[in-house]
Amino acid sequence: MEVETRSGGSSASEGRWSQSGTSLPVRNVQALAGSAAELTADTIQRYIQPGVDGDTVLAEHSDEVPVIDLAKLLDAESVEAEAAKLRFACEDWGFFQVVNHGIPIEVIAGMKHDIQKFFQLPLEVKNAYAQRVGDLQGYGQAFVLSDDQKLDWSDMFGLFSQPPQARDMSYWPNQPPNFRNSIEDYSSELMKLSHSLATFIAKTIGVDPELMEDKHVGQFLRMNYYPPCTTTPEKVLGFSPHSDGSFITILLEVNAVQGLQIRRHGAWIPVKPRGDALLVNVGDFLEIMANGKYKSIEHRVTINAQKERLSISAFQVPKYDGIISPVLGSTEEKVLYKTMRVEEYARLYLSNKPDGKRTLDYAKLSQI
Repeated sequence: MEVETRSGGSSASEGRWSQSGTSLPVRNVQALAGSAAELTADTIQRYIQPGVDGDTVLAEHSDEVPVIDLAKLLDAESVEAEAAKLRFACEDWGFFQVVNHGIPIEVIAGMKHDIQKFFQLPLEVKNAYAQRVGDLQGYGQAFVLSDDQKLDWSDMFGLFSQPPQARDMSYWPNQPPNFRNSIEDYSSELMKLSHSLATFIAKTIGVDPELMEDKHVGQFLRMNYYPPCTTTPEKVLGFSPHSDGSFITILLEVNAVQGLQIRRHGAWIPVKPRGDALLVNVGDFLEIMANGKYKSIEHRVTINAQKERLSISAFQVPKYDGIISPVLGSTEEKVLYKTMRVEEYARLYLSNKPDGKRTLDYAKLSQI
């Protein structure tokens, strides 16, 4: 299919998401992990996360993550019961798996194939799409803001994929040959899914779905590569604990290697993804809009000693020049969050290293 393109730059509004943060260039982790000579104690030290190997992990709860069936939400006979499950998932977990999501198998297969092929390309080829100063897009790492901070054991490739006028095609790879089309197809299907989910989420909190129309119009795709760490896998993290600065995030596990963990009741729960599911989590913007009834979920990524892990995160974000504010269910409900410009929250979120849900505290009017 023909991919809608721009020669560079971005739209007046949505594109400014791209310039709302930056990341310092650091060593490529995939190359580091593949070089025994470079993988020294001194080199690995910057990736060691103090205390992470002592955290409580409750693997026995992996199978308890809620599963939402979109087909049942779209069926008049089953929508009420399934919507109740969706409400529970957003209130109690902030996270769920969605099945019967409607994205064609061949679209997902094409995206999985091409992202694996991309990360297999020589480093000099991938570096042709490297991040540039003052831009979130490109190949590199995320949230590297100082020369002495602890680093995550991962590389990533990020693109603003929606709306089409926000794209900067200079970042869109020509290799593998069909990669651009795969991104276009997958991104477009995700927008349909995001619209369906936002509509039902709105109904579960008694909000007119039209109020959410501009809350998920943007999309940033982050394609993640987590190399194995053969030396100290239990002491490094692929992504430090954080909640997402999105409305919702939709995650595709590219291969069968586990690593995602969510924080629940003070412990970490490994997520065991279903092969037929996409993973969805509540983002900070939805927590603000739901006035705290739905909670964005803190999560992290652990590293395997022997196997690489790949995933694709789709961050569905509001219009950059928009406003985010809590929508109250009744006149008696206490307002718990500020009304903020999306730009203000985005810049605050992207100018700090991931640290749990610390950024969201800024949006609260009082302790919750």
